[in-house]
Amino acid sequence: MDWLERVTWSPYAVGIGIGVLSWFTWLVSNKPIGCSTSFARTAGMIEKLLRGKKAAARPYYQEFKPVVDWQWMLVVGMIVGALASAQLSGDFRWQWVPGQWAAAFGSSAPVRLLVALLGGVLLGLGSRWADGCTSGHGISGTMQLAISSWVSAICFFVGGIAMAYLLFVVIA
Repeated sequence: MDWLERVTWSPYAVGIGIGVLSWFTWLVSNKPIGCSTSFARTAGMIEKLLRGKKAAARPYYQEFKPVVDWQWMLVVGMIVGALASAQLSGDFRWQWVPGQWAAAFGSSAPVRLLVALLGGVLLGLGSRWADGCTSGHGISGTMQLAISSWVSAICFFVGGIAMAYLLFVVIA
């Protein structure tokens, strides 16, 4: 079981694992893998705590009820799995500013947190606008041969490559 202690895994093995997980998810739940809806549900849960029944009356939360469901637990599993993997590989460490970011943009934690928050907000808006995230469209949708998911997946790659080039070549 020394493969569990590796810092990096083969992208081919991980891709096969995600594919098998997708098939298993369809078999068990008859639903696709996705996680962006879980973040919308979490926002609804937080709003429900603060505003009570007013939050549940919102039209958006009528369609996407703010409840703990299997997708929400999938996100929890990803967080727990990432932590377990980092612990097993000996690669876990607390850091506010990753080394690659610090080398390119400096070691200011507030700037890094602000950029991360802005990126997270934009990612959330985009995934709601596209009616899915990289896992929903890129994995489940392309597996179903949905044209919208293939277009989304191509845009994810083009946008990611362009942003990485902008951040780490042009700006840095």
